[in-house]
Amino acid sequence: MAFGVKREEVEKWKEEIARGKVAFLTHYWKDDRFPGCRTVTKAGCTDAEKLAEWGRKYGLKPEWIDMRNPSRPHFDLLGEKQLVVLRNEKLFDHIKRFDL
Repeated sequence: MAFGVKREEVEKWKEEIARGKVAFLTHYWKDDRFPGCRTVTKAGCTDAEKLAEWGRKYGLKPEWIDMRNPSRPHFDLLGEKQLVVLRNEKLFDHIKRFDL
């Protein structure tokens, strides 16, 4: 279950990934499969090959791309990997906002 994100932020993320940019959306999240994880960052791009190439530099495997919605392929970043990516991508506002 996702919460703590505004509709405008989701729409901006969708627009950016539709333009072929690797874009990021962080929000609060609760899933019993991942105890201790209270946020997730979606790193998405409609160009799945570009997204896979981007993910390789962080050790993310192409088969981990969530393709349930083919118009919004994305990686779900959790825990330490989430923090590493946010720092490297200089998304300090995400880190501060969600107290990561």
